[in-house]
Amino acid sequence: MMALHPKVIDLTLDRVWRLLAAIGNPQDRLPPVIHVAGTNGKGSTQAMIRAGLEQGGSKVHAYTSPHLARFHERIRLAGDLIAEDALTDVLDRCYHANGTDPITYFEITTAAALLAFTGMPADYTLLEVGLGGRLDATNVIAQPALTIITPVDLDHQSYLGDTLAAIAGEKAGIIKRGVPCVVGPQHPESMDVIEGVAARLGAPLLAYGQHWHVSVERDRLIYQDEHGLLDLPLPNLPGPHQVTNAGAAIAALRYLGRDDAACEAAVTRAYWPARMEKLTKGALVDLAAPAELWLDGGHNPAAGAALAATLRAQSARPTHLICGMLNTKDIAGYLRPLADVSESLTALSIPGEAATIPADETARIAADVGLPASTAASVQDAIIAIRNVTPQARILICGSLYLAGHVIRENNQ
Repeated sequence: MMALHPKVIDLTLDRVWRLLAAIGNPQDRLPPVIHVAGTNGKGSTQAMIRAGLEQGGSKVHAYTSPHLARFHERIRLAGDLIAEDALTDVLDRCYHANGTDPITYFEITTAAALLAFTGMPADYTLLEVGLGGRLDATNVIAQPALTIITPVDLDHQSYLGDTLAAIAGEKAGIIKRGVPCVVGPQHPESMDVIEGVAARLGAPLLAYGQHWHVSVERDRLIYQDEHGLLDLPLPNLPGPHQVTNAGAAIAALRYLGRDDAACEAAVTRAYWPARMEKLTKGALVDLAAPAELWLDGGHNPAAGAALAATLRAQSARPTHLICGMLNTKDIAGYLRPLADVSESLTALSIPGEAATIPADETARIAADVGLPASTAASVQDAIIAIRNVTPQARILICGSLYLAGHVIRENNQ
């Protein structure tokens, strides 16, 4: 499939429409769709919505990307990861229907996911945008039940534009005429664009700070909208940024008519791996002991700032980073906020990734932003070096979902 198109990313919907028509337009036969775009927080927000819907007994399809360890993670059918035989079937059907026509890997696998969703009953379909929104392969649903835009920030500028307004315009491309849109916290220039698109399409907004509010008081999450106030536990997904992600998820659940129990489930039962996740068992955890081992896949400046805020809220323990990133990312912007909350950085080249930033380049940039830096040949070597010097360290592997996937595979061996 990857050989069918020379570019990894090539934003357009023409190829997707052609393939969808060839396989019977599955996008028109889905359970009610909730479509989620944004720069950061898409996956966490979707995971919370799914937890809330499933608490009430709903069956939920879900599509997300990229995967970490196995492709199957991208597609959930009525709550369960797609089985091998079902995945093989829909991939084969899409591959043969497409023939030799150009199509990107993401486009054809998105079509396969939509086809898979039509083969099993469910109550809702959750679709996470891959990149942008307006020209993303998921943006083929004529009338979703709800759209959601999580915080918009700078990322993928070479594809989406080099200003917040331009990027927000691409994200707002998922807004559909007359369909309500839940909007998370935004920079003013992003919000202006989103409001303009919504007004033009007659799409009601449910916006943070206007139509719903969320905050933390006495270690509780306080959510308020026109329907009243909720006093809930803090999100089980760690980090201050998960509070506003939870607010967007609750706003979506309330719009869908879900009760307080569903909203509580959203913040207490959601699971989303490699988002400031503490690893508790596995080969790498054993290797790190007695140090703690954490994993995070954030990779842009806003994610770096969110990760730094999360670390400040953690218990006192020296934090040492193991970091690898792709050459499409603003590595200095990502690392700069982490310099104040970390003791050191050990740089890696991401195994098996042609687009990785070389370890010595990552180390040089880390040193430039004030992080004492070194390099290692492998995750294992980096862990051993940190553990031997600081046995009680908090070791945080970060910088890329591709590195996170490698770590999960190594840890599960």
